[in-house]
Amino acid sequence: MTALVSLSAPAFTYDLSFQTPGAESGLKSALEGASLLVQNKDAKGKDGQDVLAAARADYNRIVSTLFAQGYYSGVVSIKLDGREAANIPPLDAPASVTQVTVSVTPGPIFHFSRAAIGPLAKGTDLPEGYAPGQVAQSGVIIDAASTATTKWRDEGHAKAQVAAQDIVADHRANTLSSEIRIAPGPVVTFGKLETSGNKRLRTKRLREIAGFPTGEVYNPKKLDEVQARLQRTGIFSSVAVTEAKVLNPDDSLDVSLAVVEQKKRKIGVGAELNSTDGLGLSGYWMHRNLFGGGERFRIDTGVSGIGGATGGIDYSIGARIDRPATFNPDTNAYVTTELSHKNEDDYDEDAFDIGFGLTRIFSDKLTGDISINYGWSKVTDSSGETIFRQVYLPTKLTWDDRDNKMDPTRGYYVQAGVTPFFGLDQNTGTGAQLTGDLRAYKSFGESKRFVLAGRLQLGSVVGADLAETPRDYLFYSGGGGTVRGQPYQSLGVTVLDGGTLTTGGTEFVGIQSEARFGITKNIGAVAFYDYGYVSGGGESGSQAGAGLGVRYKTGIGPIRLDVGFPVSGGTGSGAQIYIGIGQAF
Repeated sequence: MTALVSLSAPAFTYDLSFQTPGAESGLKSALEGASLLVQNKDAKGKDGQDVLAAARADYNRIVSTLFAQGYYSGVVSIKLDGREAANIPPLDAPASVTQVTVSVTPGPIFHFSRAAIGPLAKGTDLPEGYAPGQVAQSGVIIDAASTATTKWRDEGHAKAQVAAQDIVADHRANTLSSEIRIAPGPVVTFGKLETSGNKRLRTKRLREIAGFPTGEVYNPKKLDEVQARLQRTGIFSSVAVTEAKVLNPDDSLDVSLAVVEQKKRKIGVGAELNSTDGLGLSGYWMHRNLFGGGERFRIDTGVSGIGGATGGIDYSIGARIDRPATFNPDTNAYVTTELSHKNEDDYDEDAFDIGFGLTRIFSDKLTGDISINYGWSKVTDSSGETIFRQVYLPTKLTWDDRDNKMDPTRGYYVQAGVTPFFGLDQNTGTGAQLTGDLRAYKSFGESKRFVLAGRLQLGSVVGADLAETPRDYLFYSGGGGTVRGQPYQSLGVTVLDGGTLTTGGTEFVGIQSEARFGITKNIGAVAFYDYGYVSGGGESGSQAGAGLGVRYKTGIGPIRLDVGFPVSGGTGSGAQIYIGIGQAF
């Protein structure tokens, strides 16, 4: 019989003394933060070899930290049970270590006696700290070199680099002389684009979507745009853009584009629960590359109002196909159609829509959308049955510079829309719907755990009488998207039309405000107050709601639970509960 014996060094901990005589508290904290010996002190499973490796690495880490703070004559000693770690051969590591002593004497701080760099491109804004008399932090030197070369690259000199550097420390005067010479190189134009990795997407379409600017003067932002265009198609799991290391004889620069395609098909489901409106379920099926040209085909279906206290069950099914790079790389074309049924408190509606549109991406923040659509709807309410037929042109501009769309902590979101509609029969008027959606976010503190968020919604219908306006253009208040604490679409207007008819209004103002508090890394609390105003047909009304909520952060956005109560208005009573993914706005 054979016995198997496993031999391993026992785990241990060591006592650590970290001394920084003459150092300020901020410098000491920086030095301790850089030290592997400090970080690994309580780590399990380490042996003497691990401690020696950490100690030898700490010499460079600590010296680099001293240089970064402007100390160039520091003395570093690291002893393991009394032996200087630098003098212990790597193959002669002790089996265990009981006492680690780190001593760092930073010495005097150094200042720049000279801070030269050039040549510089016009408009180069060097770091303020890179100047004679300033503290000679090594990071400032690096930043100055990076700033200079980056500016040259922005001006078309793709191969700008540091040609030479002369950095001398004077330990008698405690000064540092720094001279950096930049080699801008020639002005470069974009050359050829080499592509690889596309299997189902045709290479011609890959190039059209990328919009590579062959022949134009080099600008690194152009390459960022190429990458962004390809990523937003949703076709690729990876997009890599690599510049050639060497210029062509004509000073042109070739670029390699390597992509990895995602699976062709994708499905998704969603759910949202409201104590008044009931359960809402949604799902979609998507094909990412329908005809081999990057076309995205998507079918959406949804059912809402399941178990709701108001209205009945609503359902819809729609299809949309998008084609990227139509007319130019930043314009997408689409065709969309939808069938829907709404069963609301005030009316029932069956509707059909079909349209063609264009989306233009002007920048990473500004997007425009315009389409021409035909709409048909049959509305049944207390006044009887009405058929609406119309051609409408929804147009909107969106500015979005939020730091995170699902959980923003700073920035702004502004969307302005105008939808002219033209009636095709005597029941449907001609006019326009105007909308505005403005959101702002402000965080406080380094951890951004406290955030104030506000939203203003505006709406108006002009040119058409209330009775001749299709229901989708009228405004209601109440529910998660307008006033929490009030039932969904509980506030409209009441008009006399052969009887008493409750309908939406032609004017709307909505205000939502939140104070968001981070309790732990993943759990947060929210306090909110919402207000809504609706008018039209000679009547007007307002309502307000307030409440508290809980957020739990996940990889796809925070899970939201809000409980709201009516504050003013006669449209609701009792608590309203809202559950969803992502912040309320």
